[in-house]
Amino acid sequence: MTRVQKDGPGKEEQAWLATQRPSRIRDVQAGRLGWTEVDLLDIDSGGGKPLRDALEVFGVRVHYLPVGQPRHLVAALDGSRPIAPYVILACHGDEGRVLLDELAEELARFQPFNGTLGPEQVRAHLRLPGSVVLVTGCETGHPALADAFLDAGASVYIAPEGAPFGYASVFAPMFLFYELTQQRGLTEAVERLRAHDDELSMWRLHRR
Repeated sequence: MTRVQKDGPGKEEQAWLATQRPSRIRDVQAGRLGWTEVDLLDIDSGGGKPLRDALEVFGVRVHYLPVGQPRHLVAALDGSRPIAPYVILACHGDEGRVLLDELAEELARFQPFNGTLGPEQVRAHLRLPGSVVLVTGCETGHPALADAFLDAGASVYIAPEGAPFGYASVFAPMFLFYELTQQRGLTEAVERLRAHDDELSMWRLHRR
C-alpha cells in the first residue's frame, strides 16, 4: 500500500516543485488547501460569483458571503468571527459610500444602518484587524472612506477613486490576485494593476 503524505511534501516532491514556475500555486500543489483566504462579501454586485470562481483557480480559499441586509455585513466584519487576511467588498458605490439596497421601514428599523455604508458606519460597526480590504464600488476610494477602514483596523485599503465601467470592477481583483499568486508584493501588484489601462488606474492603495 502506498503511504499517503500527511505532513507536507517529501524531499523528492519538494525537488520537483522547485523546478516549476515560481507561484504560490505550488503551496496548493504541495498539499495546502489554499495559499491564503478571502472573505468575499457580495453586496448585489453581479460579479461576486465569477470572482469567487476565479480566486479559487488562483489557489485562494474563498468564504463567499452574500449580503442582503446591513446586519449581514456587520455580522461578517464586526470582529465576532475570524476575519480573513483579505476582505473583498464586491459592491456598487457612490460619493465615497458603499451602496446597499434601501430597505422598507418595517425591516430598516431592525438594522444597524440603512442604504449606505459610509465612514461613520464603518467606524461604528466594523473591525478588521490587519486585513487587506479591497472594495470594487465606484468612488469608494474616497480618502474619508479609506481612513475609516484603516481606523477600523485594516492594514491596507484598495479601491477606485473614480467610476470604472462595470466589468473593470470585476477584473481588478482578479488581476490583483493573479499578481499576488505570482509572488509579487502587494504594492507592486497594485502598481501593475494601475499601469494596465485608464480604467484600472483609478484604483489606489491607502495605508498608514
